[in-house]
Amino acid sequence: MKKPKVLILRTAGTNCDMETAQAFSLAGGEPQRVHINRFIEGEAKLNDFSILAIPGGFSYGDDIASGKVLANELRYKLYEQIRAFAASGKPVIGICNGFQVLVKSGLLPGFETIDQELEATLSFNDSAKFEDRWVYLKSPVAGRGSRVKCLWTKGIKKIIYLPVAHGEGKFIPKDKEVMDRLKKNGQIVLQYVDKKGTKAVYPFNPNGSVENIAGICNPAGNVFGLMPHPERHVTKYNHPQWTRKKLPEAGDGLAIFVNAVNYVLETGK
Repeated sequence: MKKPKVLILRTAGTNCDMETAQAFSLAGGEPQRVHINRFIEGEAKLNDFSILAIPGGFSYGDDIASGKVLANELRYKLYEQIRAFAASGKPVIGICNGFQVLVKSGLLPGFETIDQELEATLSFNDSAKFEDRWVYLKSPVAGRGSRVKCLWTKGIKKIIYLPVAHGEGKFIPKDKEVMDRLKKNGQIVLQYVDKKGTKAVYPFNPNGSVENIAGICNPAGNVFGLMPHPERHVTKYNHPQWTRKKLPEAGDGLAIFVNAVNYVLETGK
């Protein structure tokens, strides 16, 4: 069976593209790292790919704000292509800086495929410093809104362990109405928790995100953004204690990439 083509979108300042490509390769995809200028200049088309990944890093040096310049390029230079890609149901993921790009371009929360007004942002950590640590994550507890529908997190472990590395990771919705819609739609995908899976405070919540939100999806469940780095925990050897603990071969992040690849294979997207 032909491997799904995965676009790893890169630009100046992207620095997690190799790890993201490796994660998709391990998951059974065919990743290609392509500069955004090729799409802007018409040399390549988003629709030639089955999966889109916007990896972490410091795109354009985080000028203006984290992810803002790249977000504007998607929103104003590739609007029709990116809107059609998301609306088609093809999987899209934004990791760390990529999550910031998805939110600041309007692809997330994505109430209208691409929101005309930005409904949320990712701002400076409450600690006022760059946070580089491992965190515990889980899906919202039962009874807090409808079932999470994100295709990327289907069947993942109840609590997963991933690293974060960011200075502007605090998720802030525009207002209570936006937060209520996220809950009602089941768009809150991952939340920071402590080791026991209960409500997190610093340092378990590394940035002060409202409602401990670490990742959200669009209403359809195909566009997913998160601040932690699943591509940095795809084998047990990525775990900081792999020499001390008996761990499964696959790291907690690998299932996220496998889900997207399997979704394409099953649906023919």
